[in-house]
Amino acid sequence: MTLIDYMRSFVRGWTVLLVGLLLGAGVGAGVAKASPPEYTATTQLFISSSGAAADVTAAAAGNTLSLARATAYVELLTSQEFAARLTNLLGLDLTPQQVSKEIAPLVVASTPIINVTVTDASPQRALRIAQGIDQQFNALVQQVEGVTSKSPAPVTITVTETPTLPTGPSSPNLPLYLEVGALVGLVVAMIVAVMRDRLDKRVRNDVAAATAAGAPVLGLIPKDAEAARRPLGTVEHSRFAEAVQVVASNLRFVMVEAEPGALLVTSPNPGEGTTTTALSVARALAESGRRVLVVDANLRSPSVAPLLRLAEDRGLAQVLAGQMPVEQALQSADGRFAVLGAGTPPRNPTQLLSGPVMAELLAELVNQYEVVVLDSPALLRVADTANLAGLAGGVLLCTRWGATTSPQITRSREQLDRAHARILGVVTTFTPPGRGPHGAGADGSAAAEPARALPAARQETGFGDRMEGGDAQRGRPLLGQSRPGT
Repeated sequence: MTLIDYMRSFVRGWTVLLVGLLLGAGVGAGVAKASPPEYTATTQLFISSSGAAADVTAAAAGNTLSLARATAYVELLTSQEFAARLTNLLGLDLTPQQVSKEIAPLVVASTPIINVTVTDASPQRALRIAQGIDQQFNALVQQVEGVTSKSPAPVTITVTETPTLPTGPSSPNLPLYLEVGALVGLVVAMIVAVMRDRLDKRVRNDVAAATAAGAPVLGLIPKDAEAARRPLGTVEHSRFAEAVQVVASNLRFVMVEAEPGALLVTSPNPGEGTTTTALSVARALAESGRRVLVVDANLRSPSVAPLLRLAEDRGLAQVLAGQMPVEQALQSADGRFAVLGAGTPPRNPTQLLSGPVMAELLAELVNQYEVVVLDSPALLRVADTANLAGLAGGVLLCTRWGATTSPQITRSREQLDRAHARILGVVTTFTPPGRGPHGAGADGSAAAEPARALPAARQETGFGDRMEGGDAQRGRPLLGQSRPGT
């Protein structure tokens, strides 16, 4: 992962980071509250050589001796012998080991000064131990140095800072606990955010969708609740309408390379905007002057006729069952394009859609209309769609932003491969505002580079050097048009 990938993970997981920060700070505050208070008393000892220095050399030697003794005396201050002496003389209710652990001497760098801190649960006892160090340490040094009346002490110990009664606890340090807790919580949350993002296979950019599908992304359609309810009533020049126009425009280019047949619109899972996309693209193609027919091939859960407020008692199911001719089942969507609804749901939808009657009917409709759009069920839910894909000239695969996963797209592609169907392109639906190509952009209405070259072998030629009418004028049929002689 690059630095940008990490930043995107943090932005997408900002709630995780916030929760981790707050939880960490809360844990730090809890630990501080649960920790017993401790008090610290401090004293300072200065080690100097005895006697006046006769010259510079003697003074330097005395200073060296003081520095050496200061380092050595640190060990004496934490020794068990000195702790036992303090315990006995002060009448402490602590063991020498406990007293020794409470004493923390530290030599100030390059000086013969020793700062001694005493930390205890009682402020009075901390003060008594610090005062006892001032009173008893010199005697211990004289004993260790072997001082007698004939052999004076080589150094003198002077108390330069006497201890005072602590006015407040030195530990726990609440601000420090909060800072450390928040930092630890934030680091853990960052790891969780990155790991969750790495394990999350939901598609949130056109590159991931195109790679999984092996086909170009033809556009990003934004989420529009009104368009989902009234696909033919969208406001012209709205973000949704502009995005559909981009999809239709790109689709006209890829249609040039497709085999004659219908355009199957499907998705890996239900609820990914298949019907809305099919109707919206059909409307855009019809407005460009094409004769368009929309067929609701979702016989299990029809939605085209209800959305368009058309009759639901006649349609594809009745035509396939031989109950009525196709001309009688056809309806009009506000005069824009023709519609063959699903009709009354049959008991055997798979048999009807995979039978020879469906193939014959589709061939007949392709000969009558320039573009035949099939709205179909989700690929990964029923076998109907794969059967229909084998009859269609191309497939438009819808994926839902932040919901459809890369493995689901890959499985859909594999099913279409087994049916010998070709994915013409991918449309990402429910794109959130402000999202553009690669998951980040300005308006989020559609991909700016929907037709760039992709690593998949499905895209045989580029789109940029072709115009819609070029191949048709040279005798190559558009999708939905029959070849000469058919």
